[in-house]
Amino acid sequence: MSLQHKPGTTWNEVYNRARQVAPEAFEENRLANLLGGEWTFTGETRPHALAIDATEIPGPPRIDCATANEAVQQASRQDATWSKVPLDERQRRVQGALTLLREHRDTIALLLMWEIGKPWRIACADVDRCVDGVDWYLAEIERQMQGRSPLLGPVSNIASWNYPLSVLVHAELVQMLAGNAVIAKTPSQGGFHALTLSHALMARVGLPVTLLSGVGAELSEALISSPQLGAIAFVGGRSNGRKAASTLADLRRRHILEQEGLNTWGIWNFSQWNLLAGHLKKGFEYAKQRCTAYPRYVVQRRLLPDFLTTYNSVIASLRFGNPFAVESPEDPLPNLDFGPVISRSKATDLQARYEEAISTGGIPLIHGDLRTGRFIPGQDQSAYTAPACVLNPPTGWSFHHSEPFGPIDSIVIVDTESELLSAMNVSNGALVASIATDDPEFAARIRPDVQAFKFGVNTPRSRGDREEVFGGRGASWRGAFVGGDLLVAAFTEGNRPLYGNFPNGSLYPPNI
Repeated sequence: MSLQHKPGTTWNEVYNRARQVAPEAFEENRLANLLGGEWTFTGETRPHALAIDATEIPGPPRIDCATANEAVQQASRQDATWSKVPLDERQRRVQGALTLLREHRDTIALLLMWEIGKPWRIACADVDRCVDGVDWYLAEIERQMQGRSPLLGPVSNIASWNYPLSVLVHAELVQMLAGNAVIAKTPSQGGFHALTLSHALMARVGLPVTLLSGVGAELSEALISSPQLGAIAFVGGRSNGRKAASTLADLRRRHILEQEGLNTWGIWNFSQWNLLAGHLKKGFEYAKQRCTAYPRYVVQRRLLPDFLTTYNSVIASLRFGNPFAVESPEDPLPNLDFGPVISRSKATDLQARYEEAISTGGIPLIHGDLRTGRFIPGQDQSAYTAPACVLNPPTGWSFHHSEPFGPIDSIVIVDTESELLSAMNVSNGALVASIATDDPEFAARIRPDVQAFKFGVNTPRSRGDREEVFGGRGASWRGAFVGGDLLVAAFTEGNRPLYGNFPNGSLYPPNI
C-alpha cells in the first residue's frame, strides 16, 4: 500500500499550532529572540531545509555579537534579581513551567519531528524525560541547596541539536531552580522552533530565560568570554569544545564541556546473544545521533560468527523512514527506530566516509538500501541513510577515532585482552562503554583500563539524570561532573566539594 503524510501534521499546521500557543514568539514567517525578558523580532533569517523531505522554512533569527553582548548584560541584571528570589518561589515557577510543557507536549514533539527528524515516540520521550527529570529536582532541591548559593552571573548554555528538551531545557530549568538566570543559544542545524516554544512557556511563568540565535564563532565573545557570565555549559563536538576549553582555561570560569567520544561494546567470552540483540536494536534509536550511542564493536575472533548472526538479525528488524508516513489517515504515527539524519550534507558525508573505509581496506559487511525504508512516493530522501557496517576498518579511516553520529557501525576483531583494550580506547576518552561477557571477574579486571566515564557489564550505559552522575574521560569531557546532586553543585557555590577534571585538578566523583 502506498504511504501518505499523516493528516493534520504538515509543517504549516504544526507551525500554526505553535504560533497559537505563543504568538509573542512566532510571526507568520519568522521567529523572535528572547532578550531581557522581551521577545524581539530582530536578526537575519535565512532559508532552512528540513531533513524530513527538504521542506524549506525560515531559519533561526541570527543576531550579531553586539546584540549578544547586550543580551548578556540584560541576563546579568535578571540574574542579580533572580538569585534573591526565595527557593519556594523558584520551585513554584519551575513547577508552572513543567505544567505548561506537559500541556503542550504534543506540539513540541511534532516540532521536534519536523526540525530534527525524530520519530513520534522518541520525540515525545525527549519532552517527557525533561519534565520528569526536573520533577525529581523539585523534590530534592531543598536538600541539595543546603549550604549552597547561586553563582554570580547567568549560566550560558550552548548545546547540540539532537536533544533540545531532555538535555538543554532540562539543564536550564535545574539551573534556574538553583537560583541562576540562564542564556541559551539555539543550534543552527535544528530545534530552534521547539526551543522557541519551550522558552515562551518558561518566560510566561516569570523564569529568567534568554534565548538567542546566531553563528557560534561570532557570538563566542559574548557567550563564552563575557566577564558577566557565572558559568558555561557546552554540549557538542571536540573541535568547538577545544576552542571553548582554551578560552575557559584562561578565564578560570566554572564550566561543563561535554564532547564526543567513540563509545564501544567489547564482546569477550560471551553467550547471551538474545540479551545483546535487544540492546543492539535499542542502540539504533534516532540513527545513533546521540552522545551515548555505540557505533563500535570490538569482538573476540572466535565469537564473530555468533555476533554477526545476532547483529544481522537486528539490522533486518529495523524500521526507518519518514516519521509522518502512514498507510491510511486513521493510522497513528509509525513507531520507527529512526528517520533522517540531521541534514542532506550529513547523509552525503556518511556515505563518503563509508566509501572511504572500503576503498582503503575495510570489508563492506552491510551497505543498507533506502528501498527498505518507509517513504511517501516522490518525497525527497537526500537526508536519509540506511544502516551500514564496516568490518576491520583501516586505522587511517576518519571514523576510526571519532564517532560517526549516524547509523554506520564498525567491527574490530581481536585475539587478546590487550588488543581488546587498545581497540576500545582509540578515541582517547569516551562517555560510556560496555563489555558483553559471561565472566564478571574479567569485566572487573578490565574496568579500570577502559577510558570511559560509565562502564556497563552486559548492558549499555546512558547519559542519565536524577541520582546518576554523568561525565567523561580523556578528551570527551572537561570541567564539572553533573547529574543528581552534582548538577546542582556545578552551578552553585558551597562548602561541599565540586567534582570535576578542571585544569587545576580535582577528584572524580564516587560510584561511576
